[in-house]
Amino acid sequence: MTQTDPKLVLITLLVELGVAAAVSSSLARSIRFKNLLLMTHRTPRQTAWLVAIICAPLTLGVWVRTTVPNFLAADLSFETTILLGILVGPLAAMAGGAALAIPAVLHHEYWALPVNLVVAAVAGTFGRFTNPEDVWSFSPMIDLSIYRWVTRNLRRPKLDRQILLLLLVAGMQLGTSMLAMFYPRHFFELYSREWWVELLICATAPVVVGIPLKVWNAVRVERKLEEQGRLLLEARLDALQRQINPHFLFNTLNSITSLVRSQPELAREMIVKLANILRVLLKDREAFLPLSEELQFTDDYLDIEVVRFGNKLKVVKEIAGNTLNVVVPGMLLQPLIENSIKHGLEPRISGGIVTLRSRITEEGRLMVEVEDDGVGMAPERDEAAPASGLVRPSTGIGVRNVRERMSVLYGDLATVEINSRPGRGTKVTLLMPILDAGAEAWGPIGGSAGEAISHLVQDAVRAMTRS
Repeated sequence: MTQTDPKLVLITLLVELGVAAAVSSSLARSIRFKNLLLMTHRTPRQTAWLVAIICAPLTLGVWVRTTVPNFLAADLSFETTILLGILVGPLAAMAGGAALAIPAVLHHEYWALPVNLVVAAVAGTFGRFTNPEDVWSFSPMIDLSIYRWVTRNLRRPKLDRQILLLLLVAGMQLGTSMLAMFYPRHFFELYSREWWVELLICATAPVVVGIPLKVWNAVRVERKLEEQGRLLLEARLDALQRQINPHFLFNTLNSITSLVRSQPELAREMIVKLANILRVLLKDREAFLPLSEELQFTDDYLDIEVVRFGNKLKVVKEIAGNTLNVVVPGMLLQPLIENSIKHGLEPRISGGIVTLRSRITEEGRLMVEVEDDGVGMAPERDEAAPASGLVRPSTGIGVRNVRERMSVLYGDLATVEINSRPGRGTKVTLLMPILDAGAEAWGPIGGSAGEAISHLVQDAVRAMTRS
């Protein structure tokens, strides 16, 4: 059979659809390809990599078509050149089209190179003057596209770029088919002398172009949803941190006010400590920072509280050395320490001890504990489990915010446990995954987060989706 045989042409058209779907789906699994494809602005090097990734398997397909008899569906160079044109522009598409033409030219199909260059220039010019959303929303379902165009233009006809792209692809397909008919030895393209078969050839070309766009647009939409989820969670986290800071500042200023007249030197020392704390709070806070830096931040707060309480407040630290480089959410310990002092030790006449502990558990997670020997917390019924009669200690704003931030950042990967015995003290235990402080540069809360934060946010999104 030859390529003019209707049976071979129809079989080839069906296989072409499968090849287009298989190749586009395989490329969509590559993280590098997705990152390059979805970039708003690419450098010349990034554009070259994107073109190379797309053309590599399809150039191999052209070579297979030239060497394997009757395996014509492996050659999607025409449709690929159009895709490159509307996605990366005319110049890059012409380079890709030239690469796709190499196996054909070596097979003495000399028209392949100029035809690919012309197709790339036309498609690239169309892509430059078209809204990218019109390209991404191009549907391989021709009947639906035409139906929507007709219904939208019944009253006020206007030019539809999607229909224009459809007609452009079909028209160029007709032109290349005619060229293959007149120069069968020097150019390859499916053609048929049966009008209805040629009509199917021209109708299939937009579908083959539309299939990769549909597959890659699904990836694009998924990436946008992930980005929106990440930004939403970062905004939520930022709001929680901003809620903690005024609460802390209010209590600290009250402490300083009580010392201004009676002990001005101590008040001055506390103001210096407070200035150190505010300097940290007012600059761009890191979403994650090493535990050692978090402890340095809490030391200033504890120094203020020690001055305020005098000998009534003691601080004990049991910090494992191998935990100092583990990164934790910023502003994690201060609200818990504040809660212990205000609600646990302040009501107690004799004061008490605040103990900070950290260690790596046998399961490979970081455990951080803040414990006091104060008055404890009154139990309250857990609204989440009314049937079980479960009770838990009542918590303040600081502890609730820490719990919420842990949930936002880690989802189900972290836990916050509160054990309190009235009259004997309270212990708050935090369990969280271990992240290495030297692994990544962490982005600020208000800016783009680091890769590890992105992974954690995605986990949180999945966790909230499951719930």
